[in-house]
Amino acid sequence: MMSARTRVRALVIATTCSLAALLTVALPSQQAPAQAADLRAFQAGYIISDASFYDSGSMSAAAIQSFLVQHGSLCSAGAGRVCLKDYRETTGARAADGYCTGALASATQTAAQIIAKVAVACRINPQVLIVMLQKEEGLVTASAGGSAAVEYRSAMGYGCPDTAACSTKYYGFFNQVYSAAHQFQYYAKNPFGYSHVAGMVNQVLYNPSSACGSSAVFIQNQATASLYNYTPYQPNAAALAAGYGSGDGCSAYGNRNFWLYFTDWFGPTTNRSPVGSLDGASATPGLIWVRGWALDPDTTASINIHVYVDGRVTTAMSATGSRPDVGRLYGKGDNHGFFGPVNASAGTHQVCVYAIDSAGGSNPRIGCATVKVTNRLPIGSLDAVTSSQGRILASGWALDPDTTSPISVHVYVDGHLTQALTANTPRPDVGRIYGKGDNHGFNGTVNALAGNHQVCVYAIDATAGPNPHIGCKNVDVINRAPTGALDPITTGMESFTMRGWALDPDTTGPIVVDAYVDGTQIQALTANTPRPDVARIYALGVNHGFISTVNASYGPHQVCITAIDSWGGANPRLACSTVDVNGTAFGALDFAVATPGKITVSGWAVDPNTTNPISVHVYVDGKAAQALTANTPRPDVGRIYGKGDNHGFSGAVNASAGTHPVCVYAIDSWGGTNPLIRCQTVTVP
Repeated sequence: MMSARTRVRALVIATTCSLAALLTVALPSQQAPAQAADLRAFQAGYIISDASFYDSGSMSAAAIQSFLVQHGSLCSAGAGRVCLKDYRETTGARAADGYCTGALASATQTAAQIIAKVAVACRINPQVLIVMLQKEEGLVTASAGGSAAVEYRSAMGYGCPDTAACSTKYYGFFNQVYSAAHQFQYYAKNPFGYSHVAGMVNQVLYNPSSACGSSAVFIQNQATASLYNYTPYQPNAAALAAGYGSGDGCSAYGNRNFWLYFTDWFGPTTNRSPVGSLDGASATPGLIWVRGWALDPDTTASINIHVYVDGRVTTAMSATGSRPDVGRLYGKGDNHGFFGPVNASAGTHQVCVYAIDSAGGSNPRIGCATVKVTNRLPIGSLDAVTSSQGRILASGWALDPDTTSPISVHVYVDGHLTQALTANTPRPDVGRIYGKGDNHGFNGTVNALAGNHQVCVYAIDATAGPNPHIGCKNVDVINRAPTGALDPITTGMESFTMRGWALDPDTTGPIVVDAYVDGTQIQALTANTPRPDVARIYALGVNHGFISTVNASYGPHQVCITAIDSWGGANPRLACSTVDVNGTAFGALDFAVATPGKITVSGWAVDPNTTNPISVHVYVDGKAAQALTANTPRPDVGRIYGKGDNHGFSGAVNASAGTHPVCVYAIDSWGGTNPLIRCQTVTVP
C-alpha cells in the first residue's frame, strides 16, 4: 500500500485560494481498522448529514484527547517526529467574521484543544476535523508520528494545489485546521459559488483524468457538497470494492476514506445512534424507579426511552427532564433527563433502558441494573355481615402496608364478584394500630335473593400483587313477596281501564307492576298513586295504587297483573280478570199486550259501555215495525246495573187482527252486535 503522503492534487473549481489535497490513496495497511464499515452502504449523493457535519459539540477537548490516545496507542515517535496525541503548538489569534467566531492566541495548546477550539469557533463537528487529519496525512494512527516540517504544516491539505508546493500562508497545524473549518463554512454560506451544489444533479468525476469519466449524482445536502468541493472526486466501483485498499487506475479515495473512517470511528454518517446513561435504578413496593439521560446527536429535541424489565418492554418515557450537565457536555440543550416508575412484582429483576432514535434508526441499550422489589401483602378484617330486606351489608377495614392511601376491596357472594368498594371511611382504631392513617374502613350493600349466602371479601394490593382473602361469613337473606289486588275493570270504546294496588313488604317505596293481556306483556306500571285504604292496612305509605287505560280490540280479553319484587326476588301474579271490550247490550221485554189494531210493548235495555239510553227495535212478523228509545225511569235497573235509571222503554205498534210474533232487539251504542232481547206471540182481536 502506498504512503499517505502519495496523492494527486488539483484546485477546486471556482475557489479563490489553493485548497486541500483532492485525491488520496489508501493509508498504510497497518493503520486501517481490522474490520471496515460495509461500503455497500456508501451513498455518493449523501456522504454525511448536515446535522452530523455541523455538530460542533459532539466532543469536548478531553474526549478528543482520549480518542487520540486510544487510536494512537501504537505510535512511537521517531527522530524529529511527534505523535498527534502528544502534539502541542502555540496558536495565533483569529478575528471573527461571518464564518467563524475567531480564536484567541494561546502560548501552548494540544492538538485536541486546537481541534475543539476550532470546532466551536467555526461550528464544524470535531469528528469531521479528526477524520480529515487522518484521510489527508494519516496523523491519527501514524505509528511513527508526523513531522512538523511536513505532515503537521499541511495537516488538512489546505492550500496545497496539485500543480505547486503548498502555500506557506497556510503552514502550521492550527492554521490548517482553522482554515479548513473556515472554508467549510464559506462553502455553506456561498453554495452556488462552487462546482458542486446541493439539491441538484451534479456531474462528479471519478478521477482528475477526464478519461476516467464521471456520473450524475444528486447531491442531497450541503455537507456532502462541501466535501466534493474540498475533494472533487467520488470513488468508482473498484475503489468501493477495495475497502481501505487500492482500486484501479481511475480510483480516487478521499471521500471514500472520509466515509470509512468516520463510520468506523464514530458510527453512521447520516443517522447517528442515540447516546445516554442509566444513572440508577431503585425500588419501592411494586415499582422500579429509573433515572438517567438520553439524547440523539442528530437533534436537540428530546427523545423517548423504552424500559425493559426481565427482557420485556414495560414502559416508554420521554427524556425531557433538565440535565444541565448533559447540556454542557453535548451542546444539545439541557432537556434530556428521565426519571420515572415502572410497575414490577415482588422479587429480583433486571432493568434495561434503550434510547429510541429520532429518525427510526438503531435503538442502543444505554444501561442495565439489577433491583429487588419488595411488596407486603394487604391486611384487613371482615367485621360484620348482616342482611335486610333483600340486601347484604358487609363492613370492615383493609389497608396495604406499602402505602397510606385507601385500597379497594372486592366483595364476592357465593363465589361471584358482586361489588368493588373503596376502603376509605374513618377507622381511627386501625389508624392507631398500624400508623397508616385513619381512612381504611369499608361499608357496602349488595342485593341478594332470599336464602343462605356465603360472603367473602378480598383486599386488593396497591401494586398489582396478590389480593389476600380477609374474611368470609354466612348470612340468611329474607325477602318477602310483593302483594296487591286488581280492582274491577271497566270498559270503554275499544279500550278498558284497570285499577288496583301493589306493594313490597320490604320497602315503603313504589314498585313496578307488569300488565299482561291475553298472555302478552303490554305495560310496566309504577304503583305510585294514592291508596289511603291500602296505607291503613299495611302502614307502608300511601302511594301504592295504579291505574291505566289500555287500547284493545272488540271482544273478551284476559287481563293479568304481576308485581315486581324490589330486590330481585320472585314476581308473583296478583290477579287475572276477563273483560269484554265493547260488551253486548242486554235487557228485558216485560210484556207485549194486544188491543184492537195495536200491540203495546214494555221493558228495559242497557249497553254496559255507557250510561246513556240506547235504542230498541220492535219487529212484528219478522219485519221492523218501530224504533223506541229506552230512556224512561227504571230505578230497579239502575240499582242492579249501576248505569243510571233511565233505561226503560214502552210503545205501541199497529197490527192487523190475528196472531203475530213480536220481537225486541237492543241496539249497540257503538255499532256492535244488536242482541235479541225477547220474542213473544200475541193475538190481535
